Amino acid sequence: MEFKGYSVIKTRGRPVCVGAQPEKVQRGAVNCRVAGSRTRTTEDGTSCLNRDVNRRRRFSRFIVFVGSEGEGMDVSMALWGQDGVLLVNSADRLKHPCEEQDRSSSPSVLRSVTNTWKDGLLNRKRPFVGRCCHSCTPQSQERLFNSSIPSLGLRNVIYINETHTRHRGWLARRLSYVLFVLERDVRKDMFARNMVDNVLNSSKVQSAIEEVVSEAHAEDQEAGTHQKAVSKVTRKARTLLQEMVASISPSLIRLTGWTLLKLFNGFFWSIQIHKGQLEMVKKAATEHNAPLVFLPVHKSHIDYLLITFILFCHNIKAPHIAAGNNLNIPIFSTLIRKLGGFFIRRKLDEAPDGKKDVLYRSLLHSYTEELLRQQQFLEVYLEGTRSRSGKPSPARAGMLSIVVDAMCAGSIPDVLIVPVGISYDRIIEGNYNSEQLGKPKKNESLWGVACGVFRMLRKNYGCVRVDFTQPFSLKEYLDTQRCRHLPAPLTLEQILIPTIIAARPDQALFNGEEEEHPDSREMSDEPWRRQVISNLAKHVLFTASKSSAIMSTHIVACLLLYKHRQGVLLSKLVEDFFNMKEEILSRDFDLGFSGNSEDVVMHALNLLGNCVNVTSTNRNTEFIITPKNTVPALFELNFYSNGLFHVFIADAIIACSTLALLREQTAETCEGELGSSSNLLSQERLILRAAGLSHFLSNEVLVAIPCQTVYQVFQDAVTRLIQYGVLIVAEEDQEELSPSEEPWPKKFPEPLSWRSDEEDEDSDFGEEQRDRYLKVSSSPEHQEFFTFLQRVLSPVMEAYSGAAIFVHSLLSPMAEREYTQKLFKYLLMRTEKGVAAYGESATHYLVKNTVKTFKELGVLKERYEDGVCHLELSATFQPQANRNKLLQYILGFSLL
Repeated sequence: MEFKGYSVIKTRGRPVCVGAQPEKVQRGAVNCRVAGSRTRTTEDGTSCLNRDVNRRRRFSRFIVFVGSEGEGMDVSMALWGQDGVLLVNSADRLKHPCEEQDRSSSPSVLRSVTNTWKDGLLNRKRPFVGRCCHSCTPQSQERLFNSSIPSLGLRNVIYINETHTRHRGWLARRLSYVLFVLERDVRKDMFARNMVDNVLNSSKVQSAIEEVVSEAHAEDQEAGTHQKAVSKVTRKARTLLQEMVASISPSLIRLTGWTLLKLFNGFFWSIQIHKGQLEMVKKAATEHNAPLVFLPVHKSHIDYLLITFILFCHNIKAPHIAAGNNLNIPIFSTLIRKLGGFFIRRKLDEAPDGKKDVLYRSLLHSYTEELLRQQQFLEVYLEGTRSRSGKPSPARAGMLSIVVDAMCAGSIPDVLIVPVGISYDRIIEGNYNSEQLGKPKKNESLWGVACGVFRMLRKNYGCVRVDFTQPFSLKEYLDTQRCRHLPAPLTLEQILIPTIIAARPDQALFNGEEEEHPDSREMSDEPWRRQVISNLAKHVLFTASKSSAIMSTHIVACLLLYKHRQGVLLSKLVEDFFNMKEEILSRDFDLGFSGNSEDVVMHALNLLGNCVNVTSTNRNTEFIITPKNTVPALFELNFYSNGLFHVFIADAIIACSTLALLREQTAETCEGELGSSSNLLSQERLILRAAGLSHFLSNEVLVAIPCQTVYQVFQDAVTRLIQYGVLIVAEEDQEELSPSEEPWPKKFPEPLSWRSDEEDEDSDFGEEQRDRYLKVSSSPEHQEFFTFLQRVLSPVMEAYSGAAIFVHSLLSPMAEREYTQKLFKYLLMRTEKGVAAYGESATHYLVKNTVKTFKELGVLKERYEDGVCHLELSATFQPQANRNKLLQYILGFSLL
């Protein structure tokens, strides 16, 4: 059946009338979504979606998302007619969008669209992400995995019908949510018992009570007074513990599961998980006698509910969630405790005198140990707070160290660690612009929670993807680390000061730190313990980040900011979107969407509507997409584009390092040092320069996991760029152009070294690789890609160069808070006046990172007065010449 200007989707059963906005139509085994509308039910049982006329005028085509599990469905896209209505009638069964579609059954107008854009996700095999490290945990990598797991595919966990229950029929369809929730395996005996008494009676807490009493009553040794003091401190400990502990209610978990099914279906199009990943987690939970510790990335307050909800849907025991005490608000805190949350202080030592709170620490340690001893699962957010940048924040390994200590103390034989990646098309918070503009964070409140829920119900936030990586044994990881040589870490100042100002830092500062770790490799050795836990936290965050799926909004925001900042035709944007998603898949990152590229781009633009301008050309069939040039819009686009940051970071650092070396060699050519060979780059020198930049940006991104050398990462990046043709090997000129003396230091600091201790002399990194010279391709396509890579890092480098300029104004000591605020206002002023090329360089998180980096680099020195941190210039950077060298070092990597 054909209609002029319409297409027909056929469902099983009754007709469904769909308008031009995103919402869901559910009928039997069908779950359709169209970009942004509300549903009403007609007299004949059909669902009609009211359209938004303004949005229909802006775009001529919208996407219909279909999600299901089981029998599957067939997705058909439509061009909208004059009245903006897409008719859906009965007969043929629909298939899932990931399945192969039968093009012959499509209407002619639809066939012309699909023939134009035959670029579904299946053009490239979907990678299976989340395998644990083969170097650190080889046994765990093989233990839970089998060859059939990757083929199990994806599932939308919020699509529930009677096929997910044990019942069938009309009533089962109507009550499918209730039946599904009631059939989940949630029992009271699955959770912890007698927690308060067991923790208070533990030897660690009893010792802490005695220590607190002895400090408070050191002079009074009377027995009666001592006993009263012990009772008083014990009551205090009980009060603290009762404020902390969770009290899981199976009934409330079921009720919340039903509520979340309703709510999530209201403001998410789908919540996708990989069934193979959940199969590994479920196998670990049931077959291994060890508690699981889930370590997700933290992007939104929904993260807490999302993990518990997904585990509940798959009959996996709900974890106890370590939540900040900022969420300990009336009514809401009770709900959190009943769902498994336990509250911990944001700072463990909140005593006015700054001393360690021995009692609180012992309670937290003992409570965590008791949970693990009773085989309870934990959920801990290593970042400590939601990421305001869209990138993972540096890990805070406090809770992780408690888990490690509990296992090493023999409380439990082993723990299984499960990093978790979470990706949103759009976070429910929308953006963090108020905080990025320097405004203080609003404290959580019951009214704020209620307003947030009401706001969410009025919007749609697209798709969500959650990736559970392969569980690995903590015991195996620690045993592997004991067999490795872990040199004492060098500071950023030790690594980069010789490069920046060609002078060694004050050796007296590092006399003790340059020594090797002692031979002891046990957790009792504090330096070794700290480094192992820090490496574990970095490893987990890196794995979770790499496993996180790339969403459509990430790609569109990245393209608009760093490739088409001045605007782009919709057709060109779709073409680049397709190329970008193919590139992402080729790098073994997964995508959180599927379907026709043009429609997915329209979906992303709809979600990013506040940040983009859409204008029509003289031809009514084409549109121009331009990112808004306002500071809030740039900040928001930057947040979502940072979801792609880790995919291209190694290549981007190589591109910026190439730019720095070419500039350096051009300057040397002008002085007559290198003659005509200034366009050739030594690969060894390029990788050394890239390693230095990666350390300089260590507060922005983690380039390599601790068990991997930076040389391996950048060697892979260079090889990849050579394969692309962006870099060309100049083998024929290699002999005559090799200098007799190396123009760079022969001995490099350990963190910049590219050869691992285990590397053989016969490895691929032999003399032939070291002597290789490269040059940048002059092809316009290759130059365009190289420029894109440089632009990915340009906002970060611009923020650091602005901070290096601002350092000149620090003439006297200044409070760190005041200095940070003035630096932020300075960078924002540069953006508003158009001095800065990238407005997103003035985000508050970048400002704080520049201050932190300059302190670690030794540019700024801390001095405390009356408990307030003051900053002043270090002796090394008192001379203006050294400050200028720092600025020139940063500008060398910047795309001007």
